[in-house]
Amino acid sequence: MTTLVTCSLFIKKNKMAGIKKFVVPTVEEMECACDQNPPEPLFKKAKTSSVQGANSTVSQKSTPSATVGAQIHKETHGANQEQFSSIVQKENSEKKDQESIPGSTNATKSFSNSIIVNTRQRGNPILKSIRNIPWEYGNIIPDYVMGQSNCALFLSLRYHQLHPNYIHERLKQLGKSYELRVMLVQVDVKEAHHLLKDLAKICLLADCTLVLAFSPEEAGRYLETYKIFENKPPEAIMEKTEENFIAKFTDCLTRVKSVNKTDCLTLISHFGTLANVMDSSEEDLSLCPGFGPQKAKRLHSIFYEPFIKMPYKETSGNAS
Repeated sequence: MTTLVTCSLFIKKNKMAGIKKFVVPTVEEMECACDQNPPEPLFKKAKTSSVQGANSTVSQKSTPSATVGAQIHKETHGANQEQFSSIVQKENSEKKDQESIPGSTNATKSFSNSIIVNTRQRGNPILKSIRNIPWEYGNIIPDYVMGQSNCALFLSLRYHQLHPNYIHERLKQLGKSYELRVMLVQVDVKEAHHLLKDLAKICLLADCTLVLAFSPEEAGRYLETYKIFENKPPEAIMEKTEENFIAKFTDCLTRVKSVNKTDCLTLISHFGTLANVMDSSEEDLSLCPGFGPQKAKRLHSIFYEPFIKMPYKETSGNAS
């Protein structure tokens, strides 16, 4: 690059001197020429002033749109902040409303597929029996929450004998925040008749459902069943009855001891209707195939014995 520049300088000097011949300079002459007259750059530099001016004009032209964009960004950002603040206020108000209702904490409203257990039930053998459904601890008022509207209070009769006021305090704390309130009682006392009678009265007054369990395994199965049938219709646990007359007839008479389906078919074929069976005597029933005197007497007494049996003392007094 430097050789070309120096050559061009020598050519200019020869032209100015009137020399038409081209003379190749030596290295020393080239170095001297470069020192005296530094070579001009081959590529001209761009005018910075014009570029800066253009940039300034462009910036001046773009400033209105930039200001408008900034204003729009501020407005949208402020609107988003207002929306976000309103949403947060609504959530806080809903949380306060939930906390104001007894038994409806965040743990109970985040209903999952698990049973929510109160921390005071830690160490209860029932938890070892809950195996088919997961369970987790939560900050709740009842002992167990099996759904959005189902809860249970656990009570041991042995503990109830020592602390009779415990269940009253728990029922006051629970209130009526759940539609279905179950009192799950574990019968771990030999003579539990009087205690269960008192608890039945308490459940009637507090609108609770009394469920008795005679082992921790049975109590755990009850809790699992309530959770499994949480969102199922009541028809799922109801007994399915057939609309056929013969099916209803057999279902009614087979509840009598030693009367089977074959006996029912014999009776319906011999008498025709249930009214004729009820009006028949013991001798008529005993004549049917498969019926002996004991079975005929038992079936006949079912139709004619009173619904309310009189005490033995009163019957003996009236007879005397």
